[in-house]
Amino acid sequence: MADVRVIEVKENILADNDKEAEILRQKLKSKKTFLMNLMSSPGSGKTTTLMRTVEALKDKIKIGIMEADIDSSVDAETMAKAGVKSIQLHTGGMCHLDAAMTEQGLNELGSDGLDLVVLENVGNLICPAEFDTGAAKNVMILSVPEGHDKPLKYPLMFSKVDALIINKIDVLPYFDFDMEKVREYVLKLNPDVKIFPISAKTGEGVWDWTEWLEGEVKAWQK
Repeated sequence: MADVRVIEVKENILADNDKEAEILRQKLKSKKTFLMNLMSSPGSGKTTTLMRTVEALKDKIKIGIMEADIDSSVDAETMAKAGVKSIQLHTGGMCHLDAAMTEQGLNELGSDGLDLVVLENVGNLICPAEFDTGAAKNVMILSVPEGHDKPLKYPLMFSKVDALIINKIDVLPYFDFDMEKVREYVLKLNPDVKIFPISAKTGEGVWDWTEWLEGEVKAWQK
C-alpha cells in the first residue's frame, strides 16, 4: 500500500501567520502605534466599553478604531458619531482576523499619527484566540451574565490575553456570578493577566482600566 503524505495545513497557516504578525508588530512599534486586539462573546459590551475608553483617553492620546464583523457597519457608525476615526472590517463569513487582514485594515484606516488603534475582533471565544493579529496587547471582555465558568470552557482565550475586563458588574446582584471563582480559574491559566472589573454602563472601575491602558501605550512608545 502506497504511503500517503499528511500535511498539517492548520499548523502551517498558523506558523505563517505568526511570522506576518511579528513583522507587523515591529512595523507598528517603529511608528509608535499601539495596536490592541479586543475580543469577547457577542453582547459582552465591547462597543460600550470602547466608548467609555475613548471618553477617558481621547484628550490624552490619538485613537483609531477598527470594528470587525461578519456583516453590518453599526459599530463603526457608533464610534464615528462619537468623533473617533473608525473603519468597519467585513470578514466575509470568517470568525476571526489574522495578521494580513489586520494590516489591510490598518492601511485603510490610516494609522500614521495614531497612538492607539483598537481592533474590535469578531464576537467569538474560539477562533480569534488562535490567530496573532500583530497586536501589542490582547484584551478580552467577559460579562457577568455569561457566568464565571467561561475560563473552564474556553481556556485558550483566557490563557492568551494580557488583560481581562469583567464587564456589567452593576448586575452582579441578579446573577449567580462568583468573582473570586473567575479570578481563581483565570489566574491558574494565566498568572500574569491583569483583571479589571468594570461597569461600562455606570463607569465604575473604568478609570483603573484606562489608566493601565494609557500606561501600556506610553511604554510602547519609548
